[in-house]
Amino acid sequence: MANDGSGQKGSSTAASAGTSAPATTPTTTSAASGGHVVSARATTIGLMAILLWSFMAGTVRIVAEDFGATLGSALIYTVGGILLLIFRRPAPIRQFPKKYLIVGGLLFIFYESSISLSLGLASTAASSVEVSLVNYLWPTMMVLLAAGVSHRRHTVLKVLPGAVVATVGVALAVGGNSGLDWHLAATHIAANPLPYALAFMGAFAWSIYAVFTPAMAHGVDGTSLFFPCVAVALWIIHFASGQGMPATTPGPVAWLFVLLAACAIGGGYACWGYGILHGSMERLAIASYATPVLSTAASAVLLGLALSLPFWCGALLVAAGSVLNYLVSARK
Repeated sequence: MANDGSGQKGSSTAASAGTSAPATTPTTTSAASGGHVVSARATTIGLMAILLWSFMAGTVRIVAEDFGATLGSALIYTVGGILLLIFRRPAPIRQFPKKYLIVGGLLFIFYESSISLSLGLASTAASSVEVSLVNYLWPTMMVLLAAGVSHRRHTVLKVLPGAVVATVGVALAVGGNSGLDWHLAATHIAANPLPYALAFMGAFAWSIYAVFTPAMAHGVDGTSLFFPCVAVALWIIHFASGQGMPATTPGPVAWLFVLLAACAIGGGYACWGYGILHGSMERLAIASYATPVLSTAASAVLLGLALSLPFWCGALLVAAGSVLNYLVSARK
């Protein structure tokens, strides 16, 4: 869920190799991380992003039920983009490296479009939670990809245990009340494969973004620039699909959820970007792996779902596997 041009979700992994140094001012903590002096306030702001993102799946699903999948997503990102442009203006375009603008921008737009549409296209409230967990394969994908392109020996083997734990957790969670009922899980996917495929491809695209774009960004945050581009892409998708406005005009509550979803997603990106640039990236990385658990909990409340013990165990395994991967990648 949230990222910035200076490294975003994936930058926290790369930053784990950073060294510590005494702080030079009394207003910051006593350590440096990722090439900057760590601010405890910035770290706290970054942690707020995780709380905001936890409401993404549920609010997007509610908006999709009132406006439709494509129109709802376009409205959310339009409002979010406007809010970011007002409260967090992007740097002048000339300061952005061209390679980062093209590669990073395309990956960002694809990921955001795919995850938003996948949630909206989920056929039921329960499947929207399943789709969100498929999206949360990105930490495992990110670590495996980073291990694969690293020059350290046996790195992939070292991160495999965490990858296996996280993957089993997703399978367990997708099974829902039936636990590891592979037939039922396959039936869900076969009945409506598009949202699951979009979520999986989006997670893979995000892992590529996280591993390769931080070096391209040179410390420039592209969140406020890329976000409105996502809105444009979603409007194009909406009109290309031939869908119009809803048959009945949504009421004030529906528009309120558009605003809430926009604040959750756009505000999460803004907080995360600030935290990554000025806070402790190691702490933010570890905390971010709690997002799947918080997201499923928030979705259960918003959508009125009763999640079983196997589902919660699966969500916890996703978080546990991601933490294992981070701990391995943090070792020098």
